[in-house]
Amino acid sequence: MKSYSISEINDVLKGIIVGNTSEKITAPEQLDMASNTEISFIGHKKYEKLWEHSKACVAIVNEDISIEPGENRAFIKVKNADLAMSLVLDLFELPAPQFETNIHPTAIVDKTAIIGNGTRIGAGSYIGPKVQLGENVTIYPNATILDESTVGKNTTIWSGAVIRERCIIGSHCIIHPNATIGADGFGFRPCPEKGLVKITHIGNVIIGNGVEIGANSCVDRGKFSSTIVGDGCKIDNLVQIGHNSKLGRFCIMAGNSGLAGSVTLGNGVMIGGSASIKDHLTIGDGAIVGAGSGVAANVEAGKVVLGYPAVDARDALKQWAILKRLAKDGSK
Repeated sequence: MKSYSISEINDVLKGIIVGNTSEKITAPEQLDMASNTEISFIGHKKYEKLWEHSKACVAIVNEDISIEPGENRAFIKVKNADLAMSLVLDLFELPAPQFETNIHPTAIVDKTAIIGNGTRIGAGSYIGPKVQLGENVTIYPNATILDESTVGKNTTIWSGAVIRERCIIGSHCIIHPNATIGADGFGFRPCPEKGLVKITHIGNVIIGNGVEIGANSCVDRGKFSSTIVGDGCKIDNLVQIGHNSKLGRFCIMAGNSGLAGSVTLGNGVMIGGSASIKDHLTIGDGAIVGAGSGVAANVEAGKVVLGYPAVDARDALKQWAILKRLAKDGSK
C-alpha cells in the first residue's frame, strides 16, 4: 500500500504547510469519511465547518482558509485546492489492468491493419481492414475498431467501445467503456409509400487530441462530411452528439446532455447535465448552458443561459422568483 509523509506530498504540491502531523498518509478521502491516516481537501470556505468533525490528518486548502488545523493535524495551503487534490490523486492512482502479451491470441487483427510500436490489444477485440493504430495505443478487451479508422498515439480505448468505419481519433484520447463513435446519424423523412425513409449518413467522426469520451456516450457520423470534436474536449457519460455537430477546443458536456444535428459549439463552451441543444444552433465561445436547460436559439459568446426554454440566466432567476412569489400569494 502506498503511503507518504506530509512533506513528501508537499514536494509535489509546492504549497505552504501549516501545523504538523506525525501520521503517514495512506489515501485521499472526502472530509466526512476520512480516517486519521487520510488526506482530504477544503475547496470552498463553506466546507470549513466540516473540518472540526473530520478525522483526516491533513487537508489541502485554499490560501484564504480562516481556521486552524488543530493538534497533530495540518493544512497544505495552495492557490487552488481542487487542482492540487488532482495531483494527490495521481500519487495514489492504482495500476491499470495488465496485459500478459501485447496482442492477445483471441484478438482478431486484419492483416492489412497497421499497428504501432508498443500498442496493446486485449482479448476478443476486433481490428478491421486498413485500420491504423499509432504507437502505445491501449485497447482493452472486446473493443471494436472498424475498417479504415485511425487512432493516434497514446490513446486508450476501453472495453466495449466501438469505433465505426473511417473515423479518426487523435492522440492522448480516452474512449470509455461502451462509447460509440461513428454510428449513423438520426435521419428519417416521411414518405407516402414507405412511411419513414432512412437518410443514409456517409460521413465520419473526427476527434482531436486529448479528448475524453465518457461511458455509453455516442458521437454520430456526419451525413455528408464530418462530426468534429475539437482538441481537449471532455464529454461525460451518456452524452449524445448529433450528426455534423462541431465542437471547438476544450468544451465540456456533462452527463445526459445532448446536441441535435449540426450544432456548433465555440471554444470553451460548457453544457450542464441534461441540457439539450436544438439542431442547427451556434453556441459562442465561452458560453455556459445551465443544467436541464433547453436551448432553442443561438447563444452569444460568453453568455450564461438557463431554463426551459433557455434565456439569460439573470432573467431566468428573476422569472423563477416572480413565480415563487405568485404561488405564495395565491396560497393565502
